Amino acid sequence: MSFSIDVNVLLYASTSNSPFHAKANELLQSCSSGSDLFCLAWPTLMAYLRMVTHPAIVSPPLPVREAEQNVESLLQRSNVRLLSEQDGFWDLYRKSTRDVVVRGKLVPDAHLATLLRQHGVRVLFTNDRDFRKFDFLEIRNPFETKED
Repeated sequence: MSFSIDVNVLLYASTSNSPFHAKANELLQSCSSGSDLFCLAWPTLMAYLRMVTHPAIVSPPLPVREAEQNVESLLQRSNVRLLSEQDGFWDLYRKSTRDVVVRGKLVPDAHLATLLRQHGVRVLFTNDRDFRKFDFLEIRNPFETKED
């Protein structure tokens, strides 16, 4: 099996004052040390660097070098594969978004969803309900409680 994570998992794992910090850390440890293929998209990693170092988004923000080291430690894992756009990405993006109105903050979600689709990755761990709009993805929310 292969899977991916959304940026919110990385943010929660890096933000000790997040109510999801412990679960995110546990998930990240499990993902990065397991035998399943852990697919990370460059847009996810870049969004993480942008957000976790920005004081208006994360308080206190991580120092740039610490954030970069977090990314580096993931990239060194033997089960991690990096995903980037391949030939035909635009056509697949248009197909993937045909039945979804994509604008504003949904654009990067559609980008990630299409990138996962292009690489055959169906499982995405995220706390973002917007990904449920893409029926080709299996969304797993590790932060959901049974009451949700």
